[in-house]
Amino acid sequence: MAAIHNKDIGTKQKALAINLDPSIYGSFAEIGAGQDVAANFFKAGASSGTIAKTMSAYDMVFSDAIYGAQPGRRYVSENRLMAMLEREYDLLIERLATQRGDNTTFFAFSDTASALNYHKTNEGHGWMGVRFQLKPNGPFNDVVLHVKMLDNDNILQQQAVGILGVNLIYACFHYNDNPPVFLLSLMDDLSRDRIQIDMIRFEGPDFTHVDNRLVSLHLVKYGFTDAAVFGPDGKNQQPSEVLYKKHIVVVRGRFRPLINVHLDMLNTGVKQFMQEADVDSSNVVVISELTLQALKERDADPLAEIDEKDFLDRVDILCSLGQTVLISNFHEYYKLVAYLSKITKLKMGVVLGYPNLEYIFSEVHYQDLPGGILESFATLFSRKVKLFIYPTLRDGIIWNCLRFYPPPHLIDLYRYLIANNKIEDIRHYNESNLSVETDKVLQLIKQGAEGWEELVPTEVAAVIKERLLFGYNRPATLKDNNEAAAQQDNVATVV
Repeated sequence: MAAIHNKDIGTKQKALAINLDPSIYGSFAEIGAGQDVAANFFKAGASSGTIAKTMSAYDMVFSDAIYGAQPGRRYVSENRLMAMLEREYDLLIERLATQRGDNTTFFAFSDTASALNYHKTNEGHGWMGVRFQLKPNGPFNDVVLHVKMLDNDNILQQQAVGILGVNLIYACFHYNDNPPVFLLSLMDDLSRDRIQIDMIRFEGPDFTHVDNRLVSLHLVKYGFTDAAVFGPDGKNQQPSEVLYKKHIVVVRGRFRPLINVHLDMLNTGVKQFMQEADVDSSNVVVISELTLQALKERDADPLAEIDEKDFLDRVDILCSLGQTVLISNFHEYYKLVAYLSKITKLKMGVVLGYPNLEYIFSEVHYQDLPGGILESFATLFSRKVKLFIYPTLRDGIIWNCLRFYPPPHLIDLYRYLIANNKIEDIRHYNESNLSVETDKVLQLIKQGAEGWEELVPTEVAAVIKERLLFGYNRPATLKDNNEAAAQQDNVATVV
């Protein structure tokens, strides 16, 4: 039976419940942001039943001597966290398995964090993880996450880390069979204006039922973060680790499914971006973005649920083409650019279709901003950003930047952006693709109609057929028909 989220149990009660469970025993290793996780277990009482050891290696020389030197000497990193978990867990097994391994589920908790400094010139963030058993002498599992600390006070950030650590350990032992409840419980006694969790990963034999791509989706869906990233291999990644000091090209779409026009838009847009004089083509990351709204049916209720199977179908397609996927809650482009601009200061490119250019210049979307469209444009275009517009075919006419006519009072603004190299048409596109519509291709796939394969990339067609994606049903073969007929004959004989 799946665990039910108990929202009434507080941080101290969680720590005490762990302390009073004689089967749970482990160690704590914390670097930075105080020792607040272990401190919560000490303060709850009966901690001797849980804590084998607590430690901190603040000095870099000591830390390297214990856990090994890290590439680039980065101490608040996933690599450092994993080195800590491996070292501390192995010591537990080495020293205590013989003595109490038959009746104990061991765990090692580690975190490495950078809280707000004295001058408040940095952004608080950290890595946190647990390596743990669910059965005595059993294999271990890992849960690893990255957290952003948003409090404007060092002590409050340390406190938030302490609460989150207790929530994480408690969830590992009480909510491990229910990932949505596991995630929601991490925010117990916390608020989303105090911390953001932008990456979490479940690994191990007891988490084979967990699809980490869905976990990324849930992080955004639950409001734990505005964006989550995973790579072509489907593994969750921390956005800053992937995008820091990189040129970024973003292509937004529904990708239901990805068709030839999408691939042409991607390839031509990226190629044109690479030719910009201030772009280092060897330092570019290409991102395919799916927004929460794009994962729902067109014109769907904002509260409508997302079809997770449909989401995974789209992701399978993108990953099969080697794409890095960004899931976001940024319906407006200026919010996406503002987010990415906090990660990199290098030039970015946004590849979009002509209808999205019309959307950007529609003032109705900025009614909630005090400065209206000018405020959004100040965010969107003040950075090193350039929009690359892919044309659209309407009634036999190709619409592009030259044919775009914004409202009269915005014409001068539009001309300014064109003149200052902020918006540019995509050239050398494949005109034959413009007549193909994604929704019609989807219908052809569902109907099993002939010829749909020609409208999508070869790799995409192969994946759709192999995994029966987007409602595709493999046409019955002669062998299938013969087997069905034989089964019917057997039924008739029995009757």
